[in-house]
Amino acid sequence: MAHRRRETLFGPVSGPDALHLSDVLRNETTGGLLMLLATVAALLWANLSHESYEAFRGVTIGPLSIESWAADGLLTVFFFIAGLELKQEFTEGSLSRPTDAMVPIIAAVCGMLFPAGIYTLINALTPGGHPGGWAIPMATDIAFALAVLAIVGSGMPQSVRAFLLTLAIADDLGSIIVIAVFFSHGLNLAWLGGALACMALWGVLQHRQLLDSGWWYVPIFIIGWWCMFNSGIHSTIAGVIFGLLTRCSEDELNDPIDRWQHKVEPWSAGVVVPFFALMSAGVQLTKDALRALVTNPVPLGIIVGLIVGKSIGIFLGSFLTARLTSATLGRGVVWADIAAVGVLSGIGFTVSMLLSDLSFPSDGFYADEAKAAVLVGSTLAALFGALLLTYRTKRHDKWRRAHPGQVPRAGKLRRSHV
Repeated sequence: MAHRRRETLFGPVSGPDALHLSDVLRNETTGGLLMLLATVAALLWANLSHESYEAFRGVTIGPLSIESWAADGLLTVFFFIAGLELKQEFTEGSLSRPTDAMVPIIAAVCGMLFPAGIYTLINALTPGGHPGGWAIPMATDIAFALAVLAIVGSGMPQSVRAFLLTLAIADDLGSIIVIAVFFSHGLNLAWLGGALACMALWGVLQHRQLLDSGWWYVPIFIIGWWCMFNSGIHSTIAGVIFGLLTRCSEDELNDPIDRWQHKVEPWSAGVVVPFFALMSAGVQLTKDALRALVTNPVPLGIIVGLIVGKSIGIFLGSFLTARLTSATLGRGVVWADIAAVGVLSGIGFTVSMLLSDLSFPSDGFYADEAKAAVLVGSTLAALFGALLLTYRTKRHDKWRRAHPGQVPRAGKLRRSHV
């Protein structure tokens, strides 16, 4: 009798399988799906066994609870990847020209002001309103938005992705600045100086190429993060700054940004972001909580701000910037694409969840209502955005078939485009 080769189930992943797993995790679609699964798991856990969910989040490891490690520690890795990608786009990508970068950055500013204004207006005019949550609908979740774009908008011009990426990062940076200014409990200049010293050291070592191994940078990153955490400024901004200070090389075989992305991105997409979602999205969806989404001005302002405020702010900001300055849209991007991206940008998960806790630190009821509103508003924005992107992808495919080798003129609103 021939002996069968025995297979080991759930054994260690190595060799080609490990490389394949890393490649899968680098895919934006995979990262978005993992975050979605973690969100569903958090909701099920919180609603089926709320006590055990809260007990797990409250377990203390060292100086922080597990929930705080996820939001203040691990999420810094995600923002580091975002900073790397933004640096790459600014130096050699679609946003290397200032006129190209100006439109999404100003659109991001308008996309923060309009949702905040709508929330404030609704809560100011409605009895029982609470103005403290105005910052919650300001942010755009990079991972979710890019995942939806990757799934349904693969046929869109590459400039659309660059526009959305810059928009989302500018949103998050703006939200973190808001946190630092309005939600900080005192700025510690000594710790801030330590963080800036680590960042300066990182930048010097990167640009002078004084270290061969990337492992030497890990302690600098950790110390810089810890200093930023204790400075009173939200620690995730350290990740973005470290990413922006990383050297970008034209040599594809020796580009530090590519190497960092290759090593860190699977951990960010496969572990960091899903774990943050698991620790943040556990909201009890009771009948009263669901009813409050349409009757209480706090969740109503968040939902309307994410869906309506984001869309109007981003489109108007882009349109006025392109019309009043020399700035232009990216190659092949038309105004209907910007409208679709504006709707998609209403997915405000990661930083919006963080802002929900910071806006209502002593009121768990409002914080849970705000988180439920973020989930509902983000889901609706994802659905509406996916529908618009699907339609726009079909229009771009039709254009390419009718005009092989040509690209639509940027910013032109023609019947053939819309």
